[in-house]
Amino acid sequence: MQIAIVLYPDVTALDAVGPYEILRFLPEAEVRFVGAVTGPLLTDSGVLTLGVTHTFARTPRPDLVLVPGSGPGTAAAMADRELTGWLARVHDTTTWTTSVCSGALILAAAGLLGGRPATTHWIAQDTLGRLGAQPRRDERIVRSGRIVTAAGVAAGLDLALWLSGEIAGRDHAEAIQLWTEYDPQPPFDAGHPAKARPEILDRAKGLAPVSPTRAGRSSPGRPGSA
Repeated sequence: MQIAIVLYPDVTALDAVGPYEILRFLPEAEVRFVGAVTGPLLTDSGVLTLGVTHTFARTPRPDLVLVPGSGPGTAAAMADRELTGWLARVHDTTTWTTSVCSGALILAAAGLLGGRPATTHWIAQDTLGRLGAQPRRDERIVRSGRIVTAAGVAAGLDLALWLSGEIAGRDHAEAIQLWTEYDPQPPFDAGHPAKARPEILDRAKGLAPVSPTRAGRSSPGRPGSA
């Protein structure tokens, strides 16, 4: 199974690496980090880099596509016709086309979410609706046929584990869960707007990252900020 995880400038690292650490244990998995050109890309922290291993051109028929989100980079990725064109083409033959966080906005920009139920980071739900999808604000994973979207950042781990069960069966998925010791026990319970106090929600809105390389060109609250 060829798994293509999309990378682009200012991508959120955990959106991509979290699912990778689970999906790489699928039987006969061939994981590719795909992008316009091979080589390192700076993530939205402005510090950490991830590496593109294969170009879009050299990945014409992946079995599974995963599009991670970003804070400052989502709008540019949505406007990148090479990226959205590739997504539209490969979706014709994928088994699964998926996204994490504001990656759903990129799927929408590629014309893949029109009229479909979908989810994304809580701060980008309104934007998702304006792009023609049907936001599911309270759902962590939303399936619509071959398209599966996940909520913000950490939800990518749940998405990858769910996909593992669908692809390789529950026993294999549980073995992956055990090997990665994915046993969430967060010390706090404020992981969704419905659970957070108003002052925490306001504070969280101020955390939307702006990459130092994009300062002055991107800001929290733009389409796709997450």
